[in-house]
Amino acid sequence: MNPRFLPRDFVETEEGLVFAVVSSSEEEGRVPACLRYRRSGSGYFKLSTLAAETLLRSTSPEYLFYSKIRDVHLHAVLLECIVHHYQPRRRVQDLRAQGRHDTIERKLLRLLELFSENGLKSGCVGVTGSLLLGAQRPDSDIDLVIYGRESFFQARRIVKQLKEERALDRLDETLWRDAFARRGCELSFEEYLWHERRKFNKAAIEGTKVDLSLLADAPDADHAVYHKHGLKCIQAGVVDDTFAFDYPARYRIDHPSISEVLSFSATYAGQARAGEIVEVCGQLEVSSRMGQRIVVGSDREAVGQYIKVVHTPDR
Repeated sequence: MNPRFLPRDFVETEEGLVFAVVSSSEEEGRVPACLRYRRSGSGYFKLSTLAAETLLRSTSPEYLFYSKIRDVHLHAVLLECIVHHYQPRRRVQDLRAQGRHDTIERKLLRLLELFSENGLKSGCVGVTGSLLLGAQRPDSDIDLVIYGRESFFQARRIVKQLKEERALDRLDETLWRDAFARRGCELSFEEYLWHERRKFNKAAIEGTKVDLSLLADAPDADHAVYHKHGLKCIQAGVVDDTFAFDYPARYRIDHPSISEVLSFSATYAGQARAGEIVEVCGQLEVSSRMGQRIVVGSDREAVGQYIKVVHTPDR
């Protein structure tokens, strides 16, 4: 049975709080999510992680939830509190059907035409972020969701090709620095840029940044219950990067006690490749079966946590 909610969907409550879904696995009748926007009048305002947490603690603590499965405090929305479900693929269909479009919407539709002309199936593309709500501004990014691992890697190849043909632009330093500032990661700008440029999941169209993210069937679920054991920093070799662009990103590593690194931060999706050595700092988690892993990015900013390549055969 297909889940009702998927990561990168949005759900809105009757108070006008808009949450980004972060997991298709419901828990105790709730959808795990992250508060991202608040409706005010006829518009929506984006909230930082701190602003969202402060708002919920002061006015809507019912959306704060302790997950026994994940051993973490997070945002979650009771199913009966959801009044609107925003779906990225449906939004693309609606935009194609409507007659009038603003500047950002026209850029999005042109981008979708380029993908289609190069063989990407239209049904595998959705749009998230502010465009999903219709809350975009002239300086908004275009955040695309690509459904299916094969389609995502095809989209990356198309982006690389279109940049070479100059049908899409490479990000200039201003756009890269803006992306870096918004992300607020623990890497230096030079480290961030080196990792990002080789991912081929970003481009620009007429001065607007485009970002691709993957939503694929998850690998076989690990039903063990994990408990946090504090911050842990290690260096290890990456032995499998099959799920590096997934949500969460997964890297199997060669380490005496830790078998895997997970990241819930988009910054570290596609961050490392098999055969490279990485430095990782994140939350050590130990399962009921005594397996160990490191999780990077339990919140959007992932303060104090990172993944970076320290050695690669290509560097």
